[in-house]
Amino acid sequence: MTGTGVSLYVVIMLVALALLFDFMNGFHDAANSIATIVSTGVLKPFQAVAWASMFNVIAIMVFQLKVATTIGKGTIDPGIVDLHVVFGALIGAIVWNIITWYYGIPSSSSHALIGGLVGAALAKIGPSALIWSGVGKTILFIVISPVLGFFLGGLLMVIVAWLNNRITPRRVDKRFRRLQLVSAALYSLGHGGNDAQKTIGIIWLLLITAGYSSASQGIPSWVVVSCYLAMGLGTLFGGWRIVKTMGQRITRLKPVGGFCAESGGALTLFLASTLGIPVSTTHTITGAIVGVGATQGAANVRWGVASGIVWAWLLTIPASALVSAISWWLSALIF
Repeated sequence: MTGTGVSLYVVIMLVALALLFDFMNGFHDAANSIATIVSTGVLKPFQAVAWASMFNVIAIMVFQLKVATTIGKGTIDPGIVDLHVVFGALIGAIVWNIITWYYGIPSSSSHALIGGLVGAALAKIGPSALIWSGVGKTILFIVISPVLGFFLGGLLMVIVAWLNNRITPRRVDKRFRRLQLVSAALYSLGHGGNDAQKTIGIIWLLLITAGYSSASQGIPSWVVVSCYLAMGLGTLFGGWRIVKTMGQRITRLKPVGGFCAESGGALTLFLASTLGIPVSTTHTITGAIVGVGATQGAANVRWGVASGIVWAWLLTIPASALVSAISWWLSALIF
């Protein structure tokens, strides 16, 4: 399973596994896009996932493939990648996603994938296989993305409250029920634009490793289209266990709060995608929700729930890396 000229059937199997991860990413992270709009009652659950799924796919026409390039060439040394490494990375990410979905924990599919790449690379070569600038940037944004989401969500809430302080609560609610459709669409656009590209990067790396593509040729269009569609389908099926945690257990939101949280999260994702930084959409929207809740007073945020989520964030990369390393070892032993 190494080198060029690898069996096409093996490559197809791994591409299918990557698209399964992409589907699960959309399924697992659907809550990021729809939790606020469902919990505020603006849309029913199926309407919300259909809305989010549509804008996940539309993102293909909006964002350049900078995040895919970071994943494909900026996390581990491309020269050490073989099909065992790709297999280990995908299994590590998928297993962690299943565990966190089962327990309703809003963890990061993005960091699970990066942890998978890191674990497989460490198992094969050791620390020298890592591109520390790329890994360091990803780890840094574990902190930056929720903090930025917190700041922007809270700031927007303060601005909106000031602009609408002479309007009756009923009129404010009616206005922001409509505006929340826009903010949910923007957040879903940012989600698709950042998260789908991570699987694009993995498949591109796989094709280069197997000798079916090269870095100079760029990313094949079929890879881009299939990854965005898989992400959209995953979102359409939705992860309802996580919706409850994101939309109700952290803080209670009204449409105006949902609008501010989604808008703050969307601004963060747009910035990260423009810079080519693979961030966690889960971290971003959680930070924004907490920021909105905090503007109403610290007592409005259930800090115990929020702290439990943070622990899951911290565990994601090492846990998925461990599963990935074991999967790499089994793959190398068997095949």
